[in-house]
Amino acid sequence: MFSADQRCWFVRKVIFWRAVASIAWSVLLLPPTTALYVVLSRFSLFHPLQWLTECLTVLTSASAIFSFILLCGVVLLVGFFNLEYYSVVPSIACSKIALLGHVLHPRQFFHSLVHCIMGVVVAWCCAVTIGGHATKPGPQMCLNENHLVLLLAGAFVGYSHSLLGLVHNMNYISFHTVQQYKYLCFKGTLPLVMRASAVQALYSLRNFLALYFFMGYVPRAWVCRTLDLQVDSSVYSLDCVSGLLDLSLLYQLWISASFLLFTWYITVLLFRIFVTEAYSFPVQPTFQEDAHQCLPEVITGKQPTILKFLALQDLARLSNHCPSRRQEVFSLSQPGGHPLTWTAVNRECLSLLSDLTERLVSHHDNVASNGRTKLQSIGSDKKTSSERSSVGLEDIRTPWPSTVLRTPGSVFLRSSVGAGPGGLGTPLTAPFTPDLDSPFTSPALRLLTAPPGPLSPGYSSIQSPHIMRRGPKLWSASPDSQLNGSPPASPASSPAQLERKPSFLVTFLQNRKYQVLDWVLFSLQLPEASSQALFADSQAHIWALEGLSHLVAASYSEDQYGVVQTTLPSILSAMLMLQEAVDRHFKLPHASSKPGRSSFSMGDSSYKTLRFALRATLKTSIYRITATFGEHLNAVQMSSEHRKRLQNFLEYKE
Repeated sequence: MFSADQRCWFVRKVIFWRAVASIAWSVLLLPPTTALYVVLSRFSLFHPLQWLTECLTVLTSASAIFSFILLCGVVLLVGFFNLEYYSVVPSIACSKIALLGHVLHPRQFFHSLVHCIMGVVVAWCCAVTIGGHATKPGPQMCLNENHLVLLLAGAFVGYSHSLLGLVHNMNYISFHTVQQYKYLCFKGTLPLVMRASAVQALYSLRNFLALYFFMGYVPRAWVCRTLDLQVDSSVYSLDCVSGLLDLSLLYQLWISASFLLFTWYITVLLFRIFVTEAYSFPVQPTFQEDAHQCLPEVITGKQPTILKFLALQDLARLSNHCPSRRQEVFSLSQPGGHPLTWTAVNRECLSLLSDLTERLVSHHDNVASNGRTKLQSIGSDKKTSSERSSVGLEDIRTPWPSTVLRTPGSVFLRSSVGAGPGGLGTPLTAPFTPDLDSPFTSPALRLLTAPPGPLSPGYSSIQSPHIMRRGPKLWSASPDSQLNGSPPASPASSPAQLERKPSFLVTFLQNRKYQVLDWVLFSLQLPEASSQALFADSQAHIWALEGLSHLVAASYSEDQYGVVQTTLPSILSAMLMLQEAVDRHFKLPHASSKPGRSSFSMGDSSYKTLRFALRATLKTSIYRITATFGEHLNAVQMSSEHRKRLQNFLEYKE
């Protein structure tokens, strides 16, 4: 995961010990959790003294101690998987096919298999602890189907936990906006963990009972044949309605599944709390051999993602709350008098902002101009033969009247793709221009957006005073040959092509094929996933914006050497360009829709709202700078478009 020099200090001093501390606390919380499980599993309202006596007997028995050792091993293994599979950038599948690929990945298959085995181990410990229905002694041993169902339920819950962890990004670790003490954070999240465990256990139990009702005979017959056991005919089989309506069995299954999920969720919760704890990096090294551990080196170097996130978080904290550390950022190097610290921090933050801007611009260009350089033939299939002879030929030879989208002089301005005589101009189009090449476009929309011909209303016969339209010709080039620059087709083959017309059946089947393809592709797409994937790592950009804006605002009174004012134009330009890109992105479909919150899941869904947090942070950062410098910003050199947008911030109109 990391290189040798990074492992030597970051993993050994920070991440490893934080993971060890979280696992240790999970093991320490296991005895009271197990005791609570035993008390609830043997609950008896009418015999309280016998209930408490049985609980004490079970907790002090040798089988309970052995089960506790196995549970400790399971917790250690869960903690190891947390350390191995965690990520600060969520993995977002933009379609159901991509999600299926993640589920079938060998790494995920191994994760699910191990969790199935751990679920069986925990279920066996629960079965040993709570006991079960005793079978009648005799010459032939009988199968205890209650214990078999409990073991299978444990395996099913373990697999469900692994699968839902992938779907809901349970390995994703988010950083809280407000830092709290670990105890307060754990105390505030504990009720959510208990509720999520109980609710998820109910859902998993419902799915398992439905599966066991239809296929329960398969594992029962296999176990009986393998272990040479007999089925007790005096009790009901559990793969029927009367057997599954045993309330005592249902209660034991639910309590056991809740206990399994609660112990695993506690381990995940403690790992998140410990790993996301703020880390303070030294701004300047005390000794030269510790220079790689300083904040400028950590931010600018090729470090693990978790280390870079912690460094940016520390930058945002020191820029807002630590005046003494801010002075170290503004200081000059000795000897030489160069602002090396500020230069490194500023360069990396601006690089992050520019990367996000380019990513948004590229996404917008793909949405806006996808397929605009190609002629459509589907819409022309609905024209009559007379229109094909008079209109279709003339449309190919006549340049289309184009309307260029005039955007500000910004990152979104693209030069139009010119064409030679007889070619087509393809300027950048608006984000809501229909994509005629997309399989989602209906034939009616293609017909409405077809190029205008001489018979179209409002069509002008002369496009320019310097360009005279040619009259209609009997033979002309095909659209593909004109676009590719190939010579026109020979006159001998053109009349046969003009007289050829697809039959009604061919046209009908072709339309049905496109409709089915549209429906299949639309049903497989996840509309908001592409927007969420663009902003998946935006927490780093949020901290970069906060750190830059607070440092720039503090430099107004604390920067003695003026190192920040020299880079103020580039900082403002980068923020304004990013704001323009974000505003354009939020005009796209599904970009501004807020997802629903999942109340009963341990998966962290905060990444779904990162784009809204970034937009708010970006606007707040620009306002923070304009409110501090005020009219002094009029002396900053920038483009006229950026100055106009900055004036709106100065007048509080944004």
